[in-house]
Amino acid sequence: MASGNPKSVSVYSPAHPVPDAHRLFKERDAFALWFSLGMGLLTAQTGALMVPGLSLSHALAAIALGTVFGAGLLALAGVIGADTGLAAMSSLRATLGERGALLPTLVNVLQLLGWGSFEVIIMRDSFDALSQQYLGFSSPLVWALLAGGVATSVAVLGPLSFVRRFLAKWGIWLLFLAATWLSYNLLAHKNLPAYLPALWRQAGTDSMSFGTAIDLVVANALSWLPLISDYTRFGRSPARMFRGTVCGFGIASLWFYALGAAYALSAGAGAMLVSSLASAGSGLALLLILLGEIDNAFADIHSAAVSCGMLAKRCSVRHLSLGLGLLCVVMALGMPMARYQGFLVLIGSIFAPLFGVVLTDHFILRHRQPMRTELAARRWHGAALAAWLIGIVTYQLIYLCWPYVGASLPSLLISGLGCWVLGREVHVLPANPRSRI
Repeated sequence: MASGNPKSVSVYSPAHPVPDAHRLFKERDAFALWFSLGMGLLTAQTGALMVPGLSLSHALAAIALGTVFGAGLLALAGVIGADTGLAAMSSLRATLGERGALLPTLVNVLQLLGWGSFEVIIMRDSFDALSQQYLGFSSPLVWALLAGGVATSVAVLGPLSFVRRFLAKWGIWLLFLAATWLSYNLLAHKNLPAYLPALWRQAGTDSMSFGTAIDLVVANALSWLPLISDYTRFGRSPARMFRGTVCGFGIASLWFYALGAAYALSAGAGAMLVSSLASAGSGLALLLILLGEIDNAFADIHSAAVSCGMLAKRCSVRHLSLGLGLLCVVMALGMPMARYQGFLVLIGSIFAPLFGVVLTDHFILRHRQPMRTELAARRWHGAALAAWLIGIVTYQLIYLCWPYVGASLPSLLISGLGCWVLGREVHVLPANPRSRI
């Protein structure tokens, strides 16, 4: 429960647990949010990056494995938010210490600004492709301002208003129908079923390793780890938040990764994916899919504001959402899409080992219970920080020396093991019955 006068503290305040009266998210809300965030053009574009470096069969296997691991880890991280009622970066204080949590918070703000700008880029390019084809009009600046403005407005409203009143009630059905219509038109446009046996037999060029492909999928899921608790903290049941997240994100990810890979291989031009999508189904499905991209940008901007609220405690989350949304638009005007893969790798190298430490501390060392007061008051938790550093070094060594192995999961496991070895003396408070799945 939030400390002090509850009326004086915003429900979105990152430093205070969400009061029980505002824990309104149900399993349907979690499913709708994470299905929306799992689908999208960036997900399809990542699937397109895997071919023809990998064969279609190997790409689909990498997608399946990466989605299982990624969605599972994401849902587990979401349980932390439902257990504590705290925002993602605020909950890190129990693991890293008051000062120790500031470093990943700063990195999280930067990576969310990057993701937010990427979402504005993909929406800008998609709207521009549609307007060129059907209106004979092109203005990337206008579309960037429009897309960024809508996403920022939704972020200012906050998840309680947007997810429960729009997305979970009827927005999810629009997205599902759009995804189905888009899939049908993409497959029919290239007569993909007729070519599928030949595509299945086609060997990859080996320009991408199987491990790297898994890493791309896992890194995409891991990029959501530092913000999922910003939304599951509004759920009363950790079990329902877990099920809604793993099902929603897992189904959408499998769908759009596979769709992107299959279509890029059949078209032979993964870089032109947005233009191909614009011509499929008279552009209607792509237009509806852009609703999902607005959801992605909303989540990036809102969570960047929540994390930034840990650093600028006197600023409200709504005001920060407005300022950071405008910054995402400015960044989108000068950021090349070609650096997307490198950006995913950089994110994975930081947050995969971090959440190896966080998940080990919360589920294994503390058994999902609060840390003792004298330990929670420490500014730095040296054991956890050391384990995180070990994980980052592990990730970089594997990525540089054995990239075909895949670095995300090994670094997460190594950092988690380091946390368990170095931090087993942590003691916890008596069990809280509500914190059990």
